[in-house]
Amino acid sequence: MKSGVLKLYKDLLRYGENLKYTDKTYFRRRIRQSFKKNKDLVDQTEINFQFQKGQKFLENQRVV
Repeated sequence: MKSGVLKLYKDLLRYGENLKYTDKTYFRRRIRQSFKKNKDLVDQTEINFQFQKGQKFLENQRVV
């Protein structure tokens, strides 16, 4: 699971580099803040929810 989260983090940062109409610095900062905020989660259902949320974000490729 740890390697999956790390891969998701890297994929999100790479995705942010290709954004055209969004501030890349802001996007990168928000990704980092989200991962730092959730790094201490211990509830497995919440971890899975946040992980799935990140994956759906990449699949849909839309900025919220």
